[in-house]
Order: sequence, then C-alpha cells, then structure tokens
Amino acid sequence: MRLDIGPFGAIDWSEVPVTEHPGETGVATWRTVLKGDVRIRVVEYSPGYVADHWCEKGHVILVVEGEIVTQLKDGREFSLKKGMSYTVRDDGEAHRSMTPTGATLFIVD
Repeated sequence: MRLDIGPFGAIDWSEVPVTEHPGETGVATWRTVLKGDVRIRVVEYSPGYVADHWCEKGHVILVVEGEIVTQLKDGREFSLKKGMSYTVRDDGEAHRSMTPTGATLFIVD
C-alpha cells in the first residue's frame, strides 16, 4: 500500500472545524482533514448515538475514549473499548456503530 498524503504535516485537531452528523439517535461530530484521497477524522459520538445508515466504506478505527458497539449487517456485534481498533475493507461487511455512553474515535479512510 502506498499512502500518498503529501509531505510531513502536524494536525492541531482543536483548529479543525466541527461538522455535525445526526444519527438515528444522538449525534456524531467530525473534525475532518483530507490528504489526497485519504480522509482522517476525529469523531465524537454523543451518549445514546446510533448510526442512521449501514456503511460500506473501508476504515481503520481506533477508540480513543469510551466504548462503541459495531454491528455488522449480518447480525454480528463487536464491543470495542478505549485502545481497541477494527479494520474493514471498502465494500466489505456493511457496518454501523452505536454507543450508550459516548465515544471518541480516530478514523482513517
């Protein structure tokens, strides 16, 4: 794999604008930086957040704070706590996230 994201660059996440994305319940706030074709995000889920769609995009996800439950469309569920990650390929297993208590994620896709 080749990560074509330009030269070295530090990101001060506190300076990246926030966008809000309502879920089925709760809200996700994103801070997003685009580097070539790569999207890098810090995403915060409010307590009680449930995604309003099944995602088929590939991701590398790290739980920075809190806990999430990732549900696959086939019914499997995975609980991830602080320090845990998951990976999924583009057009892989359709998935969505939820959290009863809120969470912060670092996502590259």
